[in-house]
Amino acid sequence: MVLDAAGSYDPDGDTLSFAWSQISPAAPLASITSPQSATTEVQLPAVATDTTYRFRVTVSDGSLTATDSISLLQRADTTQGNTAPVARAEVDQSQVSCPAMVLLDGSKSSDRDLDSLSFQWRQTAGATAQISSPNDPTTQVTLPSSAGNFSFELTVSDGALQHSDATTISQQCGGSGYPISLSALQQKEAELTSSDLFRAVKESIATRSNTAVEQVAPGLNSNPANVRRAEAIVSNQEWDFLFPVRAPEYSYSNFLRAIAKFPAFCGDYTDGRDANAICQKSLATMFAHFTQETGGHTSHWVEPEWRQGLYFLREQGWTESAANGYGICDPSTWQAQQWPCATFADGSYKSYFGRGAKQLSYNYNYGPFSAAMFGDVNVLLESPELVADTWLNLASAVFFFVYPQPPKPSMLHVIDGTWQPNGQDLTSGLVPGFGVTTMIINGGIECGGSTEHAQSQNRIDYYRNFAEYLSVPIHADEVLGCASMDRFAVGGAGAMEIYWEQDWSWDPSYPNGESYACKLVGYQTRFSAFIDGDYVRCVDHFFDVNIDYNN
Repeated sequence: MVLDAAGSYDPDGDTLSFAWSQISPAAPLASITSPQSATTEVQLPAVATDTTYRFRVTVSDGSLTATDSISLLQRADTTQGNTAPVARAEVDQSQVSCPAMVLLDGSKSSDRDLDSLSFQWRQTAGATAQISSPNDPTTQVTLPSSAGNFSFELTVSDGALQHSDATTISQQCGGSGYPISLSALQQKEAELTSSDLFRAVKESIATRSNTAVEQVAPGLNSNPANVRRAEAIVSNQEWDFLFPVRAPEYSYSNFLRAIAKFPAFCGDYTDGRDANAICQKSLATMFAHFTQETGGHTSHWVEPEWRQGLYFLREQGWTESAANGYGICDPSTWQAQQWPCATFADGSYKSYFGRGAKQLSYNYNYGPFSAAMFGDVNVLLESPELVADTWLNLASAVFFFVYPQPPKPSMLHVIDGTWQPNGQDLTSGLVPGFGVTTMIINGGIECGGSTEHAQSQNRIDYYRNFAEYLSVPIHADEVLGCASMDRFAVGGAGAMEIYWEQDWSWDPSYPNGESYACKLVGYQTRFSAFIDGDYVRCVDHFFDVNIDYNN
């Protein structure tokens, strides 16, 4: 829905500023996309009864102001009281040799209300396959005799609400290439990723199933331990206090689900570290960065700036219908081949502008995030709006919090002490504290120099307030700023190589001296050491091999 004050004018021809606000009701709050624009979209939340919203626009020439208002009627959501079903798409084999017949299994889908469910399977990627019974919860699919990835989506409906899940099958077809067993490739991968740092990172980025995540709700005894710890620190009422002007999509339930997805966030420690203290400090740190990235930054509001976080859901100036933005979409590039941009009906590319608490941007970030959330890069490339409209709006920020960006460590490992600076880090001024988390997030712009940048100072101010509210001690020697810091570099304690690239080394024991192996590198490639099966896919991509998936 659009609020339009573009017809406003000034008899003197002065430049006008605009400010939109909601007059009534006091709750629930609508989301005004661009409150300082003459024309803006407004998103109304679902309501249980017909609700009239009233919005005011204040127009100013710098000295004088005028106001006008408009009313909008939001009809009741007839689905109130009905819980959406949870789809769960699985396969009995995720890696097969062709020609293959695979079982698509949706039998673990569920509905909390015990409503009767309908099922719909459809193929979303790969050469055309034959789904035997697309309306059955479990069905066979026959893959064509061609190598590649085949993706399938299951949509489950209770007649009013629906939910989808996706799964992918990787099929390899035999040929004349060098024969190599799957177990040999997996053994090589294990050898290359066996360091203590790799083990620690893999543990910190582990995820729960989306089915388990979507069963999380405030106050449930069945909530995972890390969620219950977060609930004990920040209650629903405290969430409302800390983020009073947030977009409604940033709900407390979505906050808990974002935490549930990553067991290590606010998780337990078995080595004597204080899990509660680490969780408190992690939340204060993350909330401070939320507020810099998505806050209102408006000094004249009733709420202080540190409590204006999560105001913006989508990057200002962008809508879901905007095309051809924030994407490397040229099919000739490896980025577009690995993380293909989806298209609208007219053939224009969908836009991957900033969405959610981290303002996730670009297809080469949406794709890896989608792979971590769904095991399929295409889900969020096809439906990027999910990063704004679902619990992914906050999970994207937790994802960024727990994942390292070598040579930078993860923020979680800074806070829980896993990262300990070495000599090179110390020479660069990189020491544990809030300041180094700003260097991780946006150090290239906000850090370095002789004085603190304004954005970094904002983060410090917000952190002090959140830390005080959450009872997080700030020790006198904690470095809160990053003005004196140089960037992370190769050789630092957080530097690790996490992408697979062709190993060009010479090995006389193999045909033509080729290695038939991949190696770890520090720059981004299409193959991640954190994604199961990517080492095998890397070898298959760069070498003429015939992989035996049965051995």
